[in-house]
Amino acid sequence: MATTASLPREVRPPAPVKPPAAPRPKWGARYRDTLAAYCTLGPNLVLVTVFLIVPLVMTVVLSFQYSTGLSSPSWAGLANYRQLAGDPVFWRTVLNTGIFCVATVPVEMAVGLAVAMLFNKVMPARPLWRTLVYLPMVISGVATALIGTLMFDQNIGLLNKLLATFGLPAAPWQTSGTAAMASVVLITLWMRVGFNMVIYLAGLQGISPEMYEAADLEGAGPWQRLRHITIPLLGPSTFFLLIMNVIYSFQVFDTVYVMTLGGPGHATDVMITYAYRNGFESRQQGYAAAIGIVLYVIVMIFTALQWRFSRNRDTVG
Repeated sequence: MATTASLPREVRPPAPVKPPAAPRPKWGARYRDTLAAYCTLGPNLVLVTVFLIVPLVMTVVLSFQYSTGLSSPSWAGLANYRQLAGDPVFWRTVLNTGIFCVATVPVEMAVGLAVAMLFNKVMPARPLWRTLVYLPMVISGVATALIGTLMFDQNIGLLNKLLATFGLPAAPWQTSGTAAMASVVLITLWMRVGFNMVIYLAGLQGISPEMYEAADLEGAGPWQRLRHITIPLLGPSTFFLLIMNVIYSFQVFDTVYVMTLGGPGHATDVMITYAYRNGFESRQQGYAAAIGIVLYVIVMIFTALQWRFSRNRDTVG
């Protein structure tokens, strides 16, 4: 077999042409690009430092001190954390926070997905219905909790009046711990379903209609389409909502404080309300800071685990 070198010049293949090397930016151009990047990021870095990193460091330092906010703090070491370990009320608030999270997060995500699938279809007055579902998110948390107080008041609440209309006994919304927690959970669901609906609706509109048409041609029913198309392709939306909803559940304050003040008997007290009372009512600011640090660590561990083991957070959908 003849080699390329032995062929006549007329039939030799042309030599490969090397692409020209990209010109290296000059020092002045690199400096201008770096300066532009820092000028763009600078305001955000300042805000993050002032309003996030500095308060977090100060809270960590305060959690190792005795402080009332009215006098100079003194060093306490691990005394605040040892007090946490032996405080039954603190562990009750941890349990209440977990119960609140388990009772709200799955339900609001499931209802939000169902409502999003409903409003993703053609229906009369669809923009109006979407607005009505999302409206509680626009209202402040305190205003929403005040609406909940009017609805769940044990003496003059709308729900107890409705129960009396049907001859049923009034529910003990303020004197029973279970009923009080149920009222807070219901108001939270009413407020948070709209947020979940919007995120899921955006994810649904990113799914190609051809996938559902192909599934119909293959004879897939509604359950098969939901299980094998909708839910997998909504993986990034579900991952985002799970993280945000859990963080909100661990940081809930205004709804609980306005509706129940943590009562009756710490039945609805969560970690944030307990930290608030210790910091601003009992003047144990170091102890309140320790509660805040424990809550921060719990949320960070959950977020890290969810990020590590979630398989569909980067699924395109």
